Amino acid sequence: MEKCKKISLFLSGNTSLIIIGIAIFTFFFPAVFKWVKGNTQLFILFMIMFTMGLTMTLQQFKDLAKNPTDVCIGAIAHYTIMPLLAFSVTKIFDLPDPIALGLILVGCCPSGLASDIMAFLCHGDVPFAVGTTAVSTLFSPFLTPMLVLYLAGAIVNIPAQAMFITIVETVILPVILGLIINYFYQSNPRFYDVQKIMPGISVIGFALIVGGVVALQGSNFFISGLIILAAVILHNCGGYALGYMVGRTVGMNQAKKRTITLEVGMQNAGLATGLAMAHFSAIPEAALVAAVACVWHSISGTLLADYFAKKDAHTEKITKAKPVSAK
Repeated sequence: MEKCKKISLFLSGNTSLIIIGIAIFTFFFPAVFKWVKGNTQLFILFMIMFTMGLTMTLQQFKDLAKNPTDVCIGAIAHYTIMPLLAFSVTKIFDLPDPIALGLILVGCCPSGLASDIMAFLCHGDVPFAVGTTAVSTLFSPFLTPMLVLYLAGAIVNIPAQAMFITIVETVILPVILGLIINYFYQSNPRFYDVQKIMPGISVIGFALIVGGVVALQGSNFFISGLIILAAVILHNCGGYALGYMVGRTVGMNQAKKRTITLEVGMQNAGLATGLAMAHFSAIPEAALVAAVACVWHSISGTLLADYFAKKDAHTEKITKAKPVSAK
């Protein structure tokens, strides 16, 4: 078990490198991951969300219920900034409809487990991160289809009801199942060890989804890849900037400002990929946008968390180096 925990720690600490490596490898050897599609892909997404549920407790929700203001601010900011920012990017740059659909779909998804990991790595407020992710996830069956329908309904017919069912099956049910298991086994030391390996399993699942999409859509990247990459980067970085501004405006402390920056800017692009493959298979560019977002969000989130962590280390070094003045 100790070896598994070390592997999990390594995987979660090198998420971006692993995702990039899988994407590059799959581009040249697509046959390896062509099996990750359809129901298989949705099952992998189910398992990722199940690992999230296993690491959450009812006590966390009770604690959040006592002081829900910050979590509500984070969730509201996420579901207003990212969908509207995605829509704005599509209009300002007059993106082709298939790419616009993919970017809006990414923008309307909840925040993901990766943002919680990044919050931990950059000394953010982890309970706040988990709470915001949980709330945005629980509301996703209603808000994601509704927002996509409202913002992208003119682009293509949006199967909102079918999307609702998919999100319930692949997001809400596994989270609830994980919560139930956690409730009954949280006092078991062995279960605590199992929780420690969940981030690594999530990274593996995340990598499989990216590999599956690249295997199926990688050949289309050079057709409109630069446009997609630019749109994804602008959307993601804009989310970081506006998320930080929200935290600063409402007077959050440094840890919470970092956390809301990540929670707003990072999307559950794996869910967006699953939804695109399940409901918009005739529009391959939509899934390609989600796949690029999977890779880029991992890279940018890791870089941002690393920047925050190094900033703390630098500040601590300066503080220790200052001589103590005599009184």
